[in-house]
Amino acid sequence: MRALSRVLLAVAVLANASSASSAQQPSSAAPRDSGFDPAAYVQQTAEIRMRDGVTLHVEILRPAEPATPLPFLLGRTPYGVGGSKGRLTGSYKELAEEGYIFVFQDIRGRYKSGGTFVMQRPIKPVDSPRNAIDEITDTNDSIDWLLANIPGNNGRVGMLGVSYDGWTSAMGMLGGHSALRAVSPQASPADMFLGDDFHHNGAFRLSYGFEYAWLTEAARENSDFAFDRYDTYDWYLNVGPLANIQKNVLRDRKLPTWTDFAEHPNYDAFWQRQAMRGSLTRVTVPTLNVAGWWDQEDFYGPMLIYDQLEKHDRGGQNFLVVGPWRHGGWSNGPGQTLGRIDFGSPTGAYYRASIQAPFFAYYLKDRGTATRTEATVFESGSNTWRRFDAWPPREAETRSLYFHANGRLSFDPPAADASTTTAFDSYVSDPAKPVPYRPRPIEPTYYPRGSGWSTWLLEDQRFVDGRPDVLTYTTEPLTEDVVLAGSIVAKLFASTTGQDADWVVKLIDVYPEEYAPNFKLGGFELMVANDVFRGRFHQSFEKPVPLVPNAVTPFAIDLHTQSYRFLKGHRIMVQVQSSWFPIIDRNPQTWVANIFEATAADFKAQTHRIWRTRQQASRVEIQTVRP
Repeated sequence: MRALSRVLLAVAVLANASSASSAQQPSSAAPRDSGFDPAAYVQQTAEIRMRDGVTLHVEILRPAEPATPLPFLLGRTPYGVGGSKGRLTGSYKELAEEGYIFVFQDIRGRYKSGGTFVMQRPIKPVDSPRNAIDEITDTNDSIDWLLANIPGNNGRVGMLGVSYDGWTSAMGMLGGHSALRAVSPQASPADMFLGDDFHHNGAFRLSYGFEYAWLTEAARENSDFAFDRYDTYDWYLNVGPLANIQKNVLRDRKLPTWTDFAEHPNYDAFWQRQAMRGSLTRVTVPTLNVAGWWDQEDFYGPMLIYDQLEKHDRGGQNFLVVGPWRHGGWSNGPGQTLGRIDFGSPTGAYYRASIQAPFFAYYLKDRGTATRTEATVFESGSNTWRRFDAWPPREAETRSLYFHANGRLSFDPPAADASTTTAFDSYVSDPAKPVPYRPRPIEPTYYPRGSGWSTWLLEDQRFVDGRPDVLTYTTEPLTEDVVLAGSIVAKLFASTTGQDADWVVKLIDVYPEEYAPNFKLGGFELMVANDVFRGRFHQSFEKPVPLVPNAVTPFAIDLHTQSYRFLKGHRIMVQVQSSWFPIIDRNPQTWVANIFEATAADFKAQTHRIWRTRQQASRVEIQTVRP
């Protein structure tokens, strides 16, 4: 994470940025010649005793002869801290050049740390006994020990990390230790039922949920599941109902998280205790929230954390950065391309040099100037960084893209005389033939010789064109740019012959057939925003109810947020479908109280209708700013 190049110039650029919206394409920052020698960092290990007697393993890296006392940068991870010194010439290179005491810690029950691993251990109740533990207490106990036992520190601590490590950083932020002065939770999950790794709007993320549970819980160290098929679409389909995974795959082996999935199919107290929303009631420390527009694992979380903290930010200490990145893609490499898309500049290097490094230098070392930029977002399409004093921008207005007959998409609403009995599009959704979420073959998520998982959100969506179970609506070529900046919500009016259904909605940029910058991208269909909603939760995530067969039901599906410019000559497309396999488990489409207990007989093909009358106008609402 974090390159530092031409720091003073970068800080000046940020400090002088207008608090109103602005567009700027920054120049690439060239690494400074600091004479940095990673060998000058010495490494030591320690076992830190927690308040309940369990010891946690840490690797500590610090300059052998620092000129001045240095702050700590602490990262807490379930993925193992072995080989941490290599980060000094990789993702931490410029931070190491600046000079910090780096501390990498195995969390409880993982690798060399004692205790029991609990997936996203909930925050302990306020009336717990003193020796009760959670990730907050483990963080605070670790900070206390570091301050008292590691010489040459200046009494300040920063935390950062990506994904699970981002979540442990967020837990540290909530703990409010007086020495903790800056935190950057990056791609941190915030709610595992509503929008992060394991569920989206109640729909279970099957392949990722199973493979991640195996990765972290099959052994004390990471362990990949050994599939006997290369194409996991076939493997999961042949497994059959979810109950067969425990019965026929895991058998007598127990993965605690898989058991939790099966026992908690709704948004009950188990998932609510894990969720972070209720704890984000104050800003205790300057916070740099980081997300990627094409994060395949945790985009919901960092946006929620920023949004909730912003409600309580009285000191201007809550910041947001979002770039054109996959999960964690900002922390390594130049960040100029992702999949087949070129964003025109090394966005990852720019972030590490010009945003992250100055953030920690200012709050931990009193170097540079505090940024005045609330939200720094990359606008893909135009490939520029934009800066706003709020996100979504205060000046954004809402426009609607309406569905029409013959697959037409338009900013014009349906005609007032549109028939209330025939103004719909229908398709048959068959659980035996689910729509794949990316082109087959679908490699395992953690395929050691390379998997398409990390860039699947940028796959050309033409691979589902022509399927009878995918509806497509497209505008005419745009006569002017449409600048998306803010929230995206699909408003569907839908009916089904069954009692449950999933609704998958995708907002897509369709490139011109003749695309001069790269002729191989002619007609490319780039997914800009997307998500899935499980119909049974249309009234409540806590208490699902069956859909009434053939009754038109309104659904509001949050497609989250984006900064994207649909260029003149491009077209805007919306696709609607009801399966996305195997990233999302198959919906039986009949009523079963718990889909983890469904039998093969429960899965039945059903006919779905998407309505587009004047009164029941299915559409996608987008926030836009002037071009």
